[in-house]
Amino acid sequence: MVDTDQVGGAAAAVRHLLGLGHRTVWHLAGPEQSFAAQRRADTWREVLGEAGCPIPPMLRGDWSADSGYRAGLRLAEEPECSAVFAANDQMALGLLRALHEKGRAVPEDVSVVGFDDISESGSFLPPLTTVHQDFAEVGRLLVEGVLRQLRTRSAERGTTLVPARLVERSSTGPPPDSPGTR
Repeated sequence: MVDTDQVGGAAAAVRHLLGLGHRTVWHLAGPEQSFAAQRRADTWREVLGEAGCPIPPMLRGDWSADSGYRAGLRLAEEPECSAVFAANDQMALGLLRALHEKGRAVPEDVSVVGFDDISESGSFLPPLTTVHQDFAEVGRLLVEGVLRQLRTRSAERGTTLVPARLVERSSTGPPPDSPGTR
């Protein structure tokens, strides 16, 4: 099995937001049946717990921008919400739209981090801070593994993790109550 380092990527996203001074991080998770979504949600909860931060209620989406928009409408009404980790960039896109429509500026009022680093992420308004997954490397390693198993006629066990990295753009900043903001 080959996969992106879901744990490392999610931890980097949450730690980035906490490092900016946010008291906690809200999470817009993917579908419950998704392995990746569950790993990201579990990691979000673990990082907040290890940091001694409150764990706000988790919202769930279905990977679509529409589900991110619906969740964003709810989060825009949460005065304590200053940071959100969205489990993918499409939901983050819908979240950004909802926050904008409700008058919550990103990143001045709410910081947003996505996951995937889709090609459009740098063109979101504002450009999205996100976790980069190297899909090409995952695919290359999968094909390489299959070919190796065909040559040796033996099954391989274990998981190869492809590192994920945080790509910082303009959608994150210190919380609104930090010294030097507004």
